[in-house]
Parts: sequence; C-alpha cells; structure tokens
Amino acid sequence: MAAADVLTPALAQEIACDIGRITGFNVLITDREAVVIGCGDTGRLGTVHEASYEVLRTRRPATHTAEQAGRLRGVLPGTSLPIIVGAEAVGTVCLTGEPEEVRRFGLVVQRQTEILLEEAALLRSRLLHERAVDDCVRDIALYDPDVVDAETVEARLGELGVDPGRPRAAVVLDVRAGGVSRLSLLRTVREVFDGGQDVAGELAAGRYLVLRAGGAGLVGRCHALVERVAERHGADAWAGIGEPGRGITGMHDSYRDAALALRAGPRLDPDGRVFDVTELRVPQLVASVVRQERARYAAVLLAGVREREDWPVTRETLIAWAECGFRLVRTAERLAIHRNTLLYRLARIEELSGRGVREPRTAMALYLACLADAL
Repeated sequence: MAAADVLTPALAQEIACDIGRITGFNVLITDREAVVIGCGDTGRLGTVHEASYEVLRTRRPATHTAEQAGRLRGVLPGTSLPIIVGAEAVGTVCLTGEPEEVRRFGLVVQRQTEILLEEAALLRSRLLHERAVDDCVRDIALYDPDVVDAETVEARLGELGVDPGRPRAAVVLDVRAGGVSRLSLLRTVREVFDGGQDVAGELAAGRYLVLRAGGAGLVGRCHALVERVAERHGADAWAGIGEPGRGITGMHDSYRDAALALRAGPRLDPDGRVFDVTELRVPQLVASVVRQERARYAAVLLAGVREREDWPVTRETLIAWAECGFRLVRTAERLAIHRNTLLYRLARIEELSGRGVREPRTAMALYLACLADAL
C-alpha cells in the first residue's frame, strides 16, 4: 500500500497535534488538493490553504510573511513544505509563526511527517497481509466444495507466496488468556513454526491454525509452543495435530482431524496439552456416531457401574485395561496402582456390570462405551 493512501484526516490530525505539542508551533497539514485535514486549530479543518497550491505544484518549500499571507486565502504567516512520498507530493505540512523562526524547524517537521507516513503505510500493509492470511486459513477450515472452488482458495494461497500443492499438517491451537495481543501471539507461533512454507493465522478469538509444510517433529514443536506461550504470555494453551494432507481438501481434512483431537483429547486426558489425532482414531470413530445412538450404547453397556460415585475411576480403569492390551502389569503401571488393586477393581466391575472384563471382546465393547461416555 502506498504511503499516499495512508494520509487520512485522522492520521493527519494526530500528526499535526503531536508535532505541534513537541515544537510549540501550530502545525497544519493539507491533502494533495490543499484542503486542511489536520490542524491544532480545529476551526481550520476543511478549509483551503491557498499557499499550498504552489508548494504542491513545485514540490518546493515556501515562506509567507504577514503581508503575503494576507493576500492568500486561509494562510497565516509561516512556512509550507511539501510532503513527498516516492516521487509524489501527497500534501503539505505548514508551521505558523515568524518565517525566520519556523524555517529552522521546517525541514525537521517535513521529514518527521514523511517518516510517520511511511511507518503508517508499512503497518497498514502488514495488517492487510495478516487479514489475508486469516481469511485464507478460515477458508481452508470452513472449506466446502459446494460453496467455493478449490482453485479459488489455492489462488489466495499463491498470492501469499505459499505453494498449495505441498502436503501440510494442521495444528489447531487454543489459548485461554485475556489481554494477549493476537499479533504478539502469532509472532510466538511463527517463531516455533518458522518454515518458509508454514502458514499461521487466527480462526477466532483465542484459536489459531497452523498449516505446517510436512509433518515431521510436530508433537515436539507443539510442546515447545505450549511452553513458550505459557512463559512469554502467561497463558494456558492446548494443541491438536492432524495428519498431513495435500491440496485444499487434504488440508481441510487435516484441520478437521486436529480440531477433533483438540476436542476429544482433553476429555480423555485432562492433564494433557498436546493431542495427536493418530493416537485418537478410535475416539474419532466413536465421536462420529450419532449422539443419541452413542448415548444409548453407553447406557446399555455401562448399566450398574456408571451411576456410582467412583465411576470416573472405573472408566479410567476400563480405558487403561483396553489400551494396555489387557495386560495386568502394563495396566497397573499406567494407573500407578498395585497389581492386586487392579485385580480387585476388575473383579468389582464384573460383579456390578455382570460382564466379564477379562474377555477381550467384552472388554473392548466396554472400552468403546467408556469413550462414548467421555466424549
């Protein structure tokens, strides 16, 4: 974006007031039509500063004595200087006062105004780029082939310098903290995911999507990111990881997997912070079942045990029993309990449910019921 487009009345007024406060002079800024758009004397806003016509035409400073100013419309004694951006005069900056006195400050004020405009243009350009990235990751997250062509989204990625054909794995990050700047948080995300073809943007307040080119080492990077967010921003964060996918459809599917991992993971492992969908494929399958059918299945299989106060412990035991391959030692180690304690729990579950949890088929059915309950 050109700096000329950034010289808005709001910015001109801010610059005029700030520079006026620093220098002690009344500062006036016009647009390229010599109309006053910034001034410490707000009564002059919207008027024409006639002396600026010649300054804009010649791109050279001019001074005006009291006698000269009296012959021009909207002009007071002082100096007027062009605001040059590139090779174009986009406006003027004028200081009111004795010409000999204000001339000394003229060039400094002129250059300072140009620098502020250039910085504003860079900031505006950056914000527009960030908005384009956010729009692009949202397009992928919400992608529906019946609504938008994949080629359209690919073209937007191409405009950002991203190769849409490379396989990418989605990482969805949830951050819970108030007052954290989104740009500051995104800067942290991009420090961890620093590949030239990685894309990171905001989906919604507190939720971010990273499209990582390649999927190697994702779990380690996500742990590093969660820790860095806590250290730098004092915020709690959780990350879900999808499997790599190619093209818009593949990236969308990876996003859905990552979002599901982030949704299901904390319910199954409340102490976890990073959840890889490759470890959650069975819960994913259970979660895909219609809610009413899932609830009915859990109610039938878990009758007699789910109503008890110790149900959370029982559910944890049944899940660990299945995921440890129905092995007593491994299950006891995972639960951090004695082998005899595990044997007692299993016997108690069999007694209450009337189902043989030592039978793998029955135990697997109970395992799925526990997942359905947790989800």
